[in-house]
Amino acid sequence: MQAPDQTSTPTLVINEIFFSVQGESTCSGLPCVFVRLTGCHLRCHYCDTAYAFHQGQRQTIDAILTSIAKVGGPCNLIEITGGEPLLQPHVHTLMARLCDAGKTVLLETSGACDISPCDPRVIRIMDLKTPDSGEAQRNLWSNIDHLTRRDEVKFVLCSRNDYEWMRDTVTRHGLAGKVGAILISAAAPMSPTPDGELAGVEGLNLRELAEWMLADAAAGLLPTANLRLQTQLHKVIWDPAMRGV
Repeated sequence: MQAPDQTSTPTLVINEIFFSVQGESTCSGLPCVFVRLTGCHLRCHYCDTAYAFHQGQRQTIDAILTSIAKVGGPCNLIEITGGEPLLQPHVHTLMARLCDAGKTVLLETSGACDISPCDPRVIRIMDLKTPDSGEAQRNLWSNIDHLTRRDEVKFVLCSRNDYEWMRDTVTRHGLAGKVGAILISAAAPMSPTPDGELAGVEGLNLRELAEWMLADAAAGLLPTANLRLQTQLHKVIWDPAMRGV
């Protein structure tokens, strides 16, 4: 990642800005402009955007807004993602500017960064890290106190152990009463990276996950009103390794 911003003009290091379909929230299937920020302090075993760890160019907020309008035209749904976007403080300036312009702003963030400074108009999709991600110890549990019904919590599951951890976390923290949606998805198989930075995962069968979810929902062990099984829609449509989708 490039050096911190030392200028008076707010800037962000941007990996890519592109127009695609939203695929991992209650907005799944809607046209959406994605702004991917550079940099992440986590190394989840299943990560599929390792290219965003370091690659990117510094841009002013005004230049970013211009790029968003250019690639997405009149699209009003904007997702800020990464990497981990909350590592760059001026992301809050960008999100506020987008909200001021009447855009619906989604923030895809791990559970490892403080979400409390976010503009209350932003819909936060918080990805709590499970044991098999290799980063569960990095979850900032105080974030749960700041969640609202506008927000969503996501779990990417690699195993039955992860599933049971998710179920216990939902119950212990009363997530069904705090957020608008609890999103669960099966990790796709990922090979280790040649440099050893990412360990890779075998992945989880989606049918197995659906059957576990339905059995526990029927038994009252999981909420049914705001529990949602999801896929990574862009991987269904395009090659999983393709960027900019």
